[in-house]
Amino acid sequence: MTENPAPPVVVLRGGGTTLVFDSSSRLPCVIHWGADLGPLGSDDLLELAHTAIPSQLNGAPDVPRTFPILAGEDTGWVGRPGLVVSRDGHQLACRFVVESQHLAETHDRVAFVLADKANGVRVVLSYALDSHGVVTADATVSSTGEGSLAVEHLDLRLPLPHRAAEILDFSGKWARERSPQRFPVVDGVHSREGRRGKTGLDSPYVMSVGTESFTHRTGEVWSMHVAWSGDSSWHVERLPEGAGSMTTSMGGGELLRIGEVRLENGESYTSPRVFFVWSPDGLDGVRNRFHSYMRARSSHPSSPRPLTLNSWEAVYFDHNHQKLAKLVERASSIGVERFVLDDGWFHARHDDTAGLGDWWVDEQTWPHGLTELANQVHGLGMEFGLWFEPEMINLDSDTARAHPEWLLAPSTGVGLPSRNQHVLNIANPEAWASVLDRIDALVTAHAIDYIKWDHNRDLLEAARRGSQADRVGSRAQTHATYALMDELRRRHPQLEIESCAGGGGRIDLGVLERTDRVWGSDCIDPVERQSIQRWTTLLIPPELMGSHVGDRRSHTTNREADQPFRMTTALFAHSGIESDLTLCSDTELESFQRWGALYKEKRSLIHTGTAVTADMPGVGVMLHGVVAQDGSSALFEWAQLGTEAIGQYGRTPIPGLNPNAHYRIRVREDVGTPRWQGHALPAWVTKAAEDGLVVSGTILTVVGLPLPALDPQQSLLFELEREPVGSHNDQK
Repeated sequence: MTENPAPPVVVLRGGGTTLVFDSSSRLPCVIHWGADLGPLGSDDLLELAHTAIPSQLNGAPDVPRTFPILAGEDTGWVGRPGLVVSRDGHQLACRFVVESQHLAETHDRVAFVLADKANGVRVVLSYALDSHGVVTADATVSSTGEGSLAVEHLDLRLPLPHRAAEILDFSGKWARERSPQRFPVVDGVHSREGRRGKTGLDSPYVMSVGTESFTHRTGEVWSMHVAWSGDSSWHVERLPEGAGSMTTSMGGGELLRIGEVRLENGESYTSPRVFFVWSPDGLDGVRNRFHSYMRARSSHPSSPRPLTLNSWEAVYFDHNHQKLAKLVERASSIGVERFVLDDGWFHARHDDTAGLGDWWVDEQTWPHGLTELANQVHGLGMEFGLWFEPEMINLDSDTARAHPEWLLAPSTGVGLPSRNQHVLNIANPEAWASVLDRIDALVTAHAIDYIKWDHNRDLLEAARRGSQADRVGSRAQTHATYALMDELRRRHPQLEIESCAGGGGRIDLGVLERTDRVWGSDCIDPVERQSIQRWTTLLIPPELMGSHVGDRRSHTTNREADQPFRMTTALFAHSGIESDLTLCSDTELESFQRWGALYKEKRSLIHTGTAVTADMPGVGVMLHGVVAQDGSSALFEWAQLGTEAIGQYGRTPIPGLNPNAHYRIRVREDVGTPRWQGHALPAWVTKAAEDGLVVSGTILTVVGLPLPALDPQQSLLFELEREPVGSHNDQK
């Protein structure tokens, strides 16, 4: 970026979104974030800034209250402060001024340098707005004075208009991640804090505020995501008197523990990046802006996402070479492209009570090592993957016995176990190097293509032992994890890493800067997975979300589901299998083979297209799909999760298609025909299952199709192909 004279109004544009700053006052103020304002002249922009000046209310400061980029009491702001810093245990009353401004010649990025020379603090606030409509913001705080400067709190936020009236964010637990919760905006602060040392199964994930009754397809929505895998803070705040034309704001950042960030003169702290997205088209608009952003990254996976078999629910800890060799053969025979050996392969690991931290192959379980199995996998043309949990340790391990100082725990005791494990302080340079060397050696020796990187517990009493004198270490742990992943990828550029954390407990855009896949949930019960996957893809595209077909009876819920429903649910993701194929009948194997072929046929569409979600009146049904970017093809799933009071669903518009085209609809029965309620399916389904049915895009998108009432836990899969211009006239 170049340093330009500060214009009175700074405008960033991209992806149908505009972000406007008024830089004429002591601190720049955000006066618009939302719809593209079009080609405004300099006079128009001055008018925009002038009309943003609010009235002055009784009991308020004599200067009209505005929304500065770094909100503080010096600007009359009485809500959550943007920055809290202290020296010698005393909070500083900072009063910043603009020292300089840096505006990109492309007018898509700007950085404001703020300084408080009296207190020796400098802050650089940077904003970018890309061609997909995604705003990214980050901040760097520097100490320019003597003595230790403690950064206690730093938020990045943007304002919202009064019509932003409802909040949607998420909670969750193990095997039930990303459970939505929705409520009105009220005066005060809706605050979410993650204190688990990782993103968390209950992460707010994507915090959204929208116009009243916004849906997947309708309403204005403003959304935010904190791209950080450690402790985090999120909030929506409304002041009754507002600030300018804005009454509400949303923001977040890293949640800092006391003393975690202390800066000496010349040192700096840089915040995690916070993402902001505005959509005029409901949640699907948010979803596809995030997807477009992710897919434009240079690090985004470009090769077809391989059909995967993971061994966990097939064998658990029972690692028998003959059994696994047979499983590998079966996997290859049905078209699996990646085989992953899960937990149970390393030293003394026969259950979950021992072995974590000892990352060498167990001689009792694997007397000849993993070479033979890895060679078999590679010889059959598949990739070989291996499970690790590098940040964890069992007390019953050689590593813990030899290096108790490596535990991330108070020096007075190790604290509460979780899943019989504790935390390894990989911010300790010796522990970090030991883990790196062990994994690096295995990746090299066995030409490992893929690591499933797990993280099964929260960080409680995350104290650093030894010279750190029990200081809290959760932030350092996150940075050390990032560095460990980065170094492994540097040494092995083709290595892929999956982020798994007791299921979907570490899914964020921070960890996804260095990983290629996330595990959506340890629950692969298709009924639960339909909801988990719908909301997981609000942030990340389906090619980054692992979803597997398990056994008929779910490992986590004990619910039984037919094989076709399990398969169609796993199709709209990076698909795989989590089942013991050696116990499958020939009929079941043939079904897996057909499903695998269907996945390979459709993955280029699923992994590049636009995700769409229909707004349905009930909670027991879902209609979702993927439409090619050019509108030429689409694949939809109509899923019946449970019973509904509705007997007939009537005509349901099919979202995302080109209304000016004609489409041939075909029902895909590759994995079986769903069961339905009633004597017959709608006529279009029967026709589409026979030889296809050509229907106008206008009818499909505006009038819709009558969707059948299926039995619970059944789904109908149908595809659409755009007809050549004029060819529909010959159709009956």
